[in-house]
Amino acid sequence: LGNPRHQMWLQNQFHQYVRHEVVPAVRADCKSPDVTLWAAGASIGAFHSVAVVCRFPDVFSRACAMSGTFDLRRFYEAAEFSDDFWVSSPVHFVPTLSGRHLDVLRTRFILMPSGEGRAEDISETWRMANVLGAKGVPNRVDSWGKDTHHDWPTWREMLPKYLGEWVKS
Repeated sequence: LGNPRHQMWLQNQFHQYVRHEVVPAVRADCKSPDVTLWAAGASIGAFHSVAVVCRFPDVFSRACAMSGTFDLRRFYEAAEFSDDFWVSSPVHFVPTLSGRHLDVLRTRFILMPSGEGRAEDISETWRMANVLGAKGVPNRVDSWGKDTHHDWPTWREMLPKYLGEWVKS
């Protein structure tokens, strides 16, 4: 909806909404004002899960970013990108991080499983992994192979597997 500049603003506002409204609601529901949260998502949701961990590592400790797309510029009909875009896009803002923010982020973990079948582009996942790795942010890419497609059955299999592993650790 709206022009590209407005869309970029909405992207940033979504992350602010998650941080400042959803997080307090979850913590209130859990009756724990400082519970650390995990983020998970598939496709564009993978982008969001990585973004909130990287933007708010004081709140989110892990992300399971399944079949992600991480450079959203191709979705905008724009020649120029606003500050709202740059602060919302981890593949672009993580290289600029330093200080305490980066120190905390380096204690977090981002898992990026992806298929390589129909409608998958694992190269985007590897690009995000390289950006994170260059800054010392722990991450892992898991390829599920060429027979695994960008579709709900894939993610229904992935998420329980990884959440099960995390709960045991």
